[in-house]
Amino acid sequence: MIDTVKEISTEELKKTLDNPAKKIIDVRPIDAYNGWQLNNEPRGGHISGARSLPYKWTNYIDWIEMVRLKQILPEHDIIIYGYNKDETHTVAERFLKSGYYKVGVYYHFNDEWTVDPSLPMQKMERYNQLVSAGWLNSLIFGGRPPHYDNDKFLLLHAHYRNRDAYLSGHIPGAIDIDTLELEAPETWNRRSPAELKNALERHGITSDTTVIMYGKFMHPDNNDPFPGSAAGDIGAIRCAFLMMYAGVKDVRVLNGGFQSWTDAGYDVSFTDEPKQPAREFGALIPGRPELAVDTPRAKEMLISADSELVCVRSWPEYIGQVSGYNYIEPKGRIPGAVFADCGSDAYHMENYRNFDHTTREFHEVAAIWRASGITPDKHLAFYCGTGWRGSEAWFNAWLMGWPRVSVYDGGWFEWSSDPGNPFETGIPAELADQAERK
Repeated sequence: MIDTVKEISTEELKKTLDNPAKKIIDVRPIDAYNGWQLNNEPRGGHISGARSLPYKWTNYIDWIEMVRLKQILPEHDIIIYGYNKDETHTVAERFLKSGYYKVGVYYHFNDEWTVDPSLPMQKMERYNQLVSAGWLNSLIFGGRPPHYDNDKFLLLHAHYRNRDAYLSGHIPGAIDIDTLELEAPETWNRRSPAELKNALERHGITSDTTVIMYGKFMHPDNNDPFPGSAAGDIGAIRCAFLMMYAGVKDVRVLNGGFQSWTDAGYDVSFTDEPKQPAREFGALIPGRPELAVDTPRAKEMLISADSELVCVRSWPEYIGQVSGYNYIEPKGRIPGAVFADCGSDAYHMENYRNFDHTTREFHEVAAIWRASGITPDKHLAFYCGTGWRGSEAWFNAWLMGWPRVSVYDGGWFEWSSDPGNPFETGIPAELADQAERK
């Protein structure tokens, strides 16, 4: 057994790129992995085929669980790189202590790999719409961060009927927005164009405003009458979707939400910031109607070879054990919808998030989807019970640059409210067959 770390050269690393037995590990922040050039590197992104395992995560006691989730196993050759030697070596030592004995380090990412355009790198297509706490800190305190060329922005703290989530601590300068401003509780669908226009103007948002959305995860409890009040992290992405649908041209999301801000050690404000209304939104609403799909179109997509209706619910919801919500009685699924597991329940997105609430490595999401037939060549409409989880899955696909992605806004709530619509329960035959083969 080897209990020391081997230093890998650029030439050696090049030879490992297509070897499935060798795992390249990127320990830089997830935002750098996605494409942000956080250390003035000539090219943004990550070494092709690398997996994201940020150094920050070594502070979590369940670090090894994330390693195993990524199918990085002791029999693999591990090659680790980052921005600096100390963090790279620390992660290498952590692997050794966890029973991995073929561990190498690569120290020339910045000065050799990124400067040579012949060496392959990858990045998320729309990484600049998913911003870091450092980027946001620069913006709100008068800086001019990369990929921002506007002269007006607004930072919004999203919540669902829970201003205490905002008043108990928020990012300096943020105003709050209740998701109810943009979606109607009678249907949980998007509000009418006139209502959206009024809500956006009341919050000072025009079509040309750069909007940065974030929320606060507060451990949702299904025994609470309103569990969504503690899931502001998902609510923020729901608001982002609705604003883009309305026609706001530049909507960003803070990767990891409030958690990322506090993890970075930045100050928290308790000031109830006043809203400064805008006189006119400045464009017709909806500006991007193709982002939303309603039930008639959803039914067409179910029988189209060129489309998929994608169910972003939990397994118990999908097979009809539970409805998922205390206000929805019918249980089951839409026949023909493809399953894209959200996680444990209606208020969590564990399968799309890391344990610091940042978005999951985008290659992993794409691989899981492709295994289920969810591919970028099709028109995809993501849905859940009422739109929140569907919006987050949609946002992942949109960030990856998938060209035809929408949200089926009505979701299970609207579908199941019509007794004429078909539904299914139990484990689908094709998934049962897959389980038996495994």
